Amino acid sequence: MKTKLLLFSCFAAFASLNGVSQDATPDVSKHTTEIAMDSTLRDHKVIFFGKGEDPSADSTINTIRMFYEDQFRHFQDPLAPYFLFMSKDANLAMGVGGVVRMRGYYDWGGVIESPAFAPYLIPMHKDPEHKRKIATTPAGTALFFRVIGRNKKLGNYQLYIEANFNGYQARDFHLKKAYAQLNDFTIGYANSTFSDPGALPPGIDAAGPNAKMSATAVLVRYLHNFKSGWSVAGSIESPDNSIDDNGTTTKKIDQYVPDIATFGQYAWKSGYLRLAGIMRFLSYRDLTASKNHTDIGWGLQLSGRWQPERHLTFYGACNGGQGYSSLGGDWLMGKYDLVNDLDRPGRMYSPFTVGGYAAVQYNINPSMFFSATYGGTRYMPKGKKNPDEYKTGMYIAVNYFWYLTPRISCGAEFNLGRRENMNGKAAWARRAELMAQFSF
Repeated sequence: MKTKLLLFSCFAAFASLNGVSQDATPDVSKHTTEIAMDSTLRDHKVIFFGKGEDPSADSTINTIRMFYEDQFRHFQDPLAPYFLFMSKDANLAMGVGGVVRMRGYYDWGGVIESPAFAPYLIPMHKDPEHKRKIATTPAGTALFFRVIGRNKKLGNYQLYIEANFNGYQARDFHLKKAYAQLNDFTIGYANSTFSDPGALPPGIDAAGPNAKMSATAVLVRYLHNFKSGWSVAGSIESPDNSIDDNGTTTKKIDQYVPDIATFGQYAWKSGYLRLAGIMRFLSYRDLTASKNHTDIGWGLQLSGRWQPERHLTFYGACNGGQGYSSLGGDWLMGKYDLVNDLDRPGRMYSPFTVGGYAAVQYNINPSMFFSATYGGTRYMPKGKKNPDEYKTGMYIAVNYFWYLTPRISCGAEFNLGRRENMNGKAAWARRAELMAQFSF
């Protein structure tokens, strides 16, 4: 163990020295994230097609920038493709890219049998056969295809397809996103309007904060950005609910009403604040009375990101509601959209859940930064409770990232989690992770 800690310390020290030595004199008027983005925007090989002269560098960079202008973009999402095909008028860009991501992790003091560090999965009873574990995973490795264009009649449009190696044993290839955008409209398989990936802090572990909303759904969305800094969005989304029917007195039935999600957001130069809401219609059958029922679930989330000065960034979100637990976080591991009412056989209800997280990121320079995250969740059913049921979860992450180039990065992270059940019993888990990543 001492050897591992020594190697980790040497790695961090070596990365720090190299990161500092590579730091050119930055423009102090810019955030370090803006400096890093400027470097990334120029790190492309563009192949022009069509007749005429090549477009100006500014036109090219403005088109490439559109690859990054996404209200639902997350830190772990792939960068724009290294090789781009672009028309001579810079009105059409097409690229195929991806990311190769490899992670290795070591658990001790509570082994979680999953590549994702989720407090919900912490074992409550110590098993001498599972005291420590080392494992690796390629989960997060992805390929994507994107076309961005402008048309005089149609306006701006975009096509996007992404697939990840996150399936069985983190090696099966499965679809993550597939959607089309035309001006303010999006149709396809995309991030839920209730989610806010931009407010999620940087992380190595795939799970992230245990209160994050990360649902993806087939949807139709309208999103409009106003010049005043305000944005509004609304969508109808295919329902995918987790209902804890027992098959004896209650039974899940087909869902026939889509979810309805919306948000309002205000953005300024150094950050933004978003308030999102969702309404869900959760149907089940009371087998004792041979009758169908529909319960209405809802959720609210306040989230945002703020960069008060060029080295510092804050992230945060808090959410709460009933019947929205299958949209992300620790609750996604269970079935908490509808649960059986232990006081009324045959009836179900949507329990109340609440959670949140806060994070801070400090950029030493454009190629190096640290971040720390604290998150928590609480499950609050009514009436009788199962003593072994999940009650609260705590999540802590501290990480370090180093970008050797705009497209090659590595990092290290420490995770600490705690699960407490309704009977007051609690258990802890710890994990150390290393990551190497290449985007192309």
